[in-house]
Amino acid sequence: MPDAKVIAIEEHFTSPYLRQVIPPRDGPVQKMLDDITGVRLKEMDEGGIDLAVLSENNPAANNLDPETAVRVAKASNDFLYETVRAHPTRFAGFATLPLPDPKASADELERAVTKLGFHGTMIMGTSNGLFLDDKRFRPVFERAAKLDVPIYIHPSPVLPAIFDAYFKDHPGLQGPPLGFGIETLTHTFRLITSGLFDEYPSLKIIVGHLGEAAPYTLWRSEHNLARFQKMAKGLADYYRQNFWLTTSGAFSDSALACAIAEMGIERIMFAVDWPYINNALGTKWLKAAPLNDKDRALIFEGNARKLLRLT
Repeated sequence: MPDAKVIAIEEHFTSPYLRQVIPPRDGPVQKMLDDITGVRLKEMDEGGIDLAVLSENNPAANNLDPETAVRVAKASNDFLYETVRAHPTRFAGFATLPLPDPKASADELERAVTKLGFHGTMIMGTSNGLFLDDKRFRPVFERAAKLDVPIYIHPSPVLPAIFDAYFKDHPGLQGPPLGFGIETLTHTFRLITSGLFDEYPSLKIIVGHLGEAAPYTLWRSEHNLARFQKMAKGLADYYRQNFWLTTSGAFSDSALACAIAEMGIERIMFAVDWPYINNALGTKWLKAAPLNDKDRALIFEGNARKLLRLT
């Protein structure tokens, strides 16, 4: 695989504008998020990452008041634009959206794509407690479909009531061990059952962590859902036609094999989830995974170039 580049597409940063309005965060991970080019480029080189598609860290502007969200999202996107412009061969961008104002979010997505050269948006799960299937967010999906750019659905912490019921006595399971997966799997299936993809059949959704177990459960979920809800197509058909998956933070040969079997090799892209996961851990795993060189190159580079229209 000597000619394949390595593109990672779930790689986070925190803009100085977001830092001004979120609760204080300290520690080595936050320092890495704040240092958008220093240690990041060093670890990209050490891990063999050629290009990183950057996105504002969780919760981005999701949970702010509408006016603040619009201001912070625009400033974050301008900050990322300048970073990409300074390092055009190493970075690309996903837009941050001011989701508390859905109409402004649609307009900001268009500005980020048409004026700043971004390749879609990453949305950090729920916004002020609302899942994105809420009709108020339809303008965002409508604009993404019109622009033909993907929306990357990233986990957010489960809602407080879910935390109390599921994780209050087991806090270690909240977050990446289980809570994030439950939140995002529920979120993405809700988008399907809401009828979103009947309204916008060309809409493109990316999900990290190899789909948060979606490939494993597609048959069972579709088979049983059919008893309770009538849809134009089966749940698995919507998923296979409108979703792409990334490897972020899910470096398992068996999970990858399941995802490929259910989705097809053209729907799988490489991501690390930096700085929460080490770059070298991801690249070393995929280089050794039981794939032929053609399929490995599609995951490392080809599929992302095609979907995101990276040049």
